Amino acid sequence: MSVTVRIPTILRTYTGGRAEVPAQGANLSEVIADLEKNHAGIAARVLDDEGRLRRFVNVYVNDDDVRFEQGLQTATPDGAGVSIIPAVAGG
Repeated sequence: MSVTVRIPTILRTYTGGRAEVPAQGANLSEVIADLEKNHAGIAARVLDDEGRLRRFVNVYVNDDDVRFEQGLQTATPDGAGVSIIPAVAGG
């Protein structure tokens, strides 16, 4: 499946400054693997050392937070939008 991934400013150094990049995959795990293949280093910023989503990175497939879906196994249908959003802390 072909999806469009929205890249936050902090990760655009991996995508040559592009705010959106195409990726392939039937689920989020496959999409992240494809991102890594085409934009080396980006997966380490999204996944922890155990291959799970980092605690302070939110990922949405269309408008659905994957933490409340199937995590990395969340389906990414053809044409879906995937958003990577770093959590912002404040106080």
